[in-house]
Amino acid sequence: MNKAWILFHLREAHEELSRTIARIDAARNVDEIEFEVALGHMYNHLNTAWNSRGVNKKRIAAQTDQDFYKWRAYPTDIPMGRCVGRRAIRRT
Repeated sequence: MNKAWILFHLREAHEELSRTIARIDAARNVDEIEFEVALGHMYNHLNTAWNSRGVNKKRIAAQTDQDFYKWRAYPTDIPMGRCVGRRAIRRT
């Protein structure tokens, strides 16, 4: 895994989450559009961290638009409590 690449994206997501929490905490009303943009930004970085975790530095440096959209898509390989067959998948 490319530790520097993953940490960059996790830190970006963390910063956006911290800003969003502070904004919501201080606001009388939550602006739904701003909230949507913030969540999209967070998901972009979280998804990229996960989906491109095995990509080497050379490929990252030469990433294409297709890579960008593929890496930022919601992961299909994280169960998130979904059932496979009759048994729920649980992570410990």
